Amino acid sequence: MYARDHALIATPIGPVRIDGDENSVLRVTMGAQGQRYAGRSAPVRAAAEQLLAYFAGDLKEFDLPLPPMASPRGGELRDGLIALRYGETASYGELARRLRSGPRAIGQLCARNPLPVIIPCHRVTAAGGALGSYSAGDGPATKSWLLDHEQRYR
Repeated sequence: MYARDHALIATPIGPVRIDGDENSVLRVTMGAQGQRYAGRSAPVRAAAEQLLAYFAGDLKEFDLPLPPMASPRGGELRDGLIALRYGETASYGELARRLRSGPRAIGQLCARNPLPVIIPCHRVTAAGGALGSYSAGDGPATKSWLLDHEQRYR
């Protein structure tokens, strides 16, 4: 068992906490409380640096060690979500078709995403381009901010 580590950074959408260990980034929490902290482990420090670069408009693709998924199929779905490019959106149904899955499975993947922004569930929209829900930060308001941010720096 590896010691847990965290960082707390200031972003345009409020404080963001990054949890991880010596092997991977485990969780990102928007709206976290506490004092700014840089973290000690390499994955947590890298995540903090990359998230700050993302919010500055300088990073379009994350390169971080992520924990393994519980199943190979879960890994395929997560990889398909990560493959949505910066500034691109897809509906739950469209992404489900691409990944040979169901819209509900995509919805559950997004709702249970422990790594918002890094795993870009904000890029998944409802049918017809409607914003849809978002389980991180201030919900749809945060999702809208992230999508607008990506369009601005595209």
